[in-house]
Amino acid sequence: MPRPRTITDEHLLAATVTLIDRRGPGFTLAEVAEEAGVSVGTVAQRFGSRNGLLQAVTKAESGQVARRMRTVAGACGSPLDGLRAALVDWYGRIDDPEIATNNLAALGMDLLDPTLRGLLADHFAAIDTAVRAMVRAAAPELPGAPSPARAARVLTALVNGIALEWSVRPKGRLADRVRHDVNAVLAGWSRPVAANQGEGQE
Repeated sequence: MPRPRTITDEHLLAATVTLIDRRGPGFTLAEVAEEAGVSVGTVAQRFGSRNGLLQAVTKAESGQVARRMRTVAGACGSPLDGLRAALVDWYGRIDDPEIATNNLAALGMDLLDPTLRGLLADHFAAIDTAVRAMVRAAAPELPGAPSPARAARVLTALVNGIALEWSVRPKGRLADRVRHDVNAVLAGWSRPVAANQGEGQE
């Protein structure tokens, strides 16, 4: 009977995320092992290579972020409040200029790798699906909003753009900036519009 693992994959992935937050993409397997308190061989045996480790981190983060956003939304008093809170929470983990810059640098490296870029596409698709469902639930409170699919694209593009710009020019808190700009969009959508103004490409 195989012995149970005393060090979980989740522990190793958490150590990797900590290093990315601290140093950006320039970490080594040896540093991950040191952060996790294991041997380099343990990390290599689980994930094969640094690239394999990054793939595992991206897959894990994708599911965790979407689940956390749904949990945050579900804890609010109304669907609209839930949508707003989920969007503010989305990048809550990087509400620190140094962490944001290091994660942006890691994103740039990921985009150069076809496999990691594909996993990032899956990640953003999962976020889009979650936000679309939240917009659909909040539709009665947003009579001026476009279709859920289009509204989700607008909101996710807005928050992604804010996070990118704030990483380069970090003024104030990221969460406050997201809340302020998301509120501006949602306030506009809370007012009904003429039927012909709501038409457009999906």
